[in-house]
Amino acid sequence: MSETGESLNFIEHIVEEDLENGYSVSDLRFRFPPEPNGYLHIGHASSICLNFGLGLRYNAPVNLRFDDTNPIKEEQAYVDAIKRDVEWLGYTWDTERYASDNFQQLYEWAIKLVKEGKAYVDSQSSEEMAAQKGTPYEPGSNSPHRNRSVEKNLELFEGMKDGKFEEGAHVLRAKIDMASQNMLMRDPIMYRVLHKPHHRTNTDWCIYPMYDWTHGESDYIEQISHSLCTLEFAMHRELYDWFLDQVVDSEKIRPKQREFARRNLSHTVVSKRKLLQLVEQKVVYGWDDPRMPTISGLRRRGYTPEAIRNFADTIGIAKRENLIDVSLLEFHAREHLNKIAPRVMAVLDPVKVVITNYPEGEEEWLETENNPEDESAGTRQIPFSKEIYIERADFKEEANRKFFRLKLGGEVRLKSAYIIKAESCSKDSEGNIVEIQCSYDPKSKSGSGTEESMRKVKGTLHWVSVKHAIEAEVRLYDRLFSDESPDTHKDKDYMDFINPDALEVITAYLEPSLRKTKIGDRVQFQRLGYFCVDPDSSQEKLVFNRTVGLRDTWAKIQDK
Repeated sequence: MSETGESLNFIEHIVEEDLENGYSVSDLRFRFPPEPNGYLHIGHASSICLNFGLGLRYNAPVNLRFDDTNPIKEEQAYVDAIKRDVEWLGYTWDTERYASDNFQQLYEWAIKLVKEGKAYVDSQSSEEMAAQKGTPYEPGSNSPHRNRSVEKNLELFEGMKDGKFEEGAHVLRAKIDMASQNMLMRDPIMYRVLHKPHHRTNTDWCIYPMYDWTHGESDYIEQISHSLCTLEFAMHRELYDWFLDQVVDSEKIRPKQREFARRNLSHTVVSKRKLLQLVEQKVVYGWDDPRMPTISGLRRRGYTPEAIRNFADTIGIAKRENLIDVSLLEFHAREHLNKIAPRVMAVLDPVKVVITNYPEGEEEWLETENNPEDESAGTRQIPFSKEIYIERADFKEEANRKFFRLKLGGEVRLKSAYIIKAESCSKDSEGNIVEIQCSYDPKSKSGSGTEESMRKVKGTLHWVSVKHAIEAEVRLYDRLFSDESPDTHKDKDYMDFINPDALEVITAYLEPSLRKTKIGDRVQFQRLGYFCVDPDSSQEKLVFNRTVGLRDTWAKIQDK
């Protein structure tokens, strides 16, 4: 139980109250129940962190259960991706379960309801059933098949199971109340005929249980104490409890459904249907495209599990939905990467600098720190030579006093190297600068302890030796949508807000130490941002993804 004075969210308060009112800690069991019909996204992270966090808090088991009741949309590949994502986030489940494990028990319970007159086979079309459903203000009307005999219902239901009927010919419905104010209680469908192979049961079944019938009963079979779901299922709670009423044993734990608010993230969508549409229409390269809000996409982009968990902790658990600005997620990425990412030098938009008074053909190796946030990270050697690359934006022929980078007649320090002074520059026929001629002070070497090395200059630039530079593909990712809430416009489709600048691919030049990086390694390109080695990398060609810039520049772009 919680320590006195500790701040609890409302879900934790519910658990604490149950412990005070008769539950023991050994009664607690939680679950994370994804449907394997797509990849997990950032919206699932809150649910994962909530359920597994409760497990850690109370030393209680947490099941990973796949609610696999729709063979049309579900695949083993999605199961594998979900398991991979949960493990990557740092959580371990107690038992791996599937709703399909319970198909036989669910069928037997359905037979029980038919025999008790609480379920019947309806042979109407879906259009006819919808017409009889009524409205929130008007009661529905009974199906003409609602009072079929128990014997006829059993015969038809068994025929459904045995594959004797086409899809849509019959459904099994619970017999509840067609006048209920909660329209979900108006004789909901429990089973439909689907002649589709299941990713686990293959063709063993040709009837499949509906989600509402399956979910609560699976919670009960697994003895889940608290079934936590998002607010969209609040109206389903009455049906959840009605179905449980039909099967529970008073000697066993009865699951308790409670709802929390979905947290939507700005500048993206988190509907699996819409994410699948992005994949199928090739707006992105796949579910793990770094522009996607999927956990796999965020991992590939370079986010850390710690950053995502910290983000989930910060936004917390609430009872009302709201829109979380993606800049908060980016903040947590920067905060963690700042602590762990080695600093390296890379030039993304190069212009050549020739140090005219540096000896021809000479090179030297200079010492530089790996991470000023982590003394144990040590140092490394970087090569210096007569020709180097700097960023094009770091040079202007003329500039005002507030420009602290390189300008004609001005001085800057090269990171961990020397002070240089721009003497002249060369241009091509179109007026673009192609080379900058500089002189250097040989006594100003960083760390040498000389008076010249301690001379203060206002600007420090990153750089890469031309002779030693590695060419690499760098993918500059930005937000996938230009609008903060792209799927809430009544008069526009969310696809209308795709950001055309969400991906830019360039050739960059990197210091040679980066040859040793491996897929998934994260680094800070000094003064530019945080980057991650993409799985497309090979020994012949490095590929880096930009995770996030050093600062949030989106607000300035939006202002313009």
